[in-house]
Amino acid sequence: MKATVRAVGVVMLALVAIGCSTTRQQSAGVDDREYTPPTSIYNILDSTALVYSDPAAGSPINDHPLRWFAFASHPIGQALDYGINRPIYTLASGFAYLSGYTAEDNMVNAQRR
Repeated sequence: MKATVRAVGVVMLALVAIGCSTTRQQSAGVDDREYTPPTSIYNILDSTALVYSDPAAGSPINDHPLRWFAFASHPIGQALDYGINRPIYTLASGFAYLSGYTAEDNMVNAQRR
């Protein structure tokens, strides 16, 4: 039984090694590919890029519909964070042993703006 398992393992290892050793690409050849220019030439290192290009032109045509919901609900989430979450963290830090408040929680709470 050990010999069979070992033989199957060697065959599987050989198949993986052979599959990873090829350098041939799955796509078409270099000469067959066509050049597709980028949507915009914006580069984050170029300070004048926003002057000479239109970032809105490079954005997707149909924006995701949930993005508008996120824009609308962001102030609600901020209010819940300041009204509920942060006071609970402050209360828990006073009773660290009972609430399970750790040094990591303290570090995360201290890094909030």
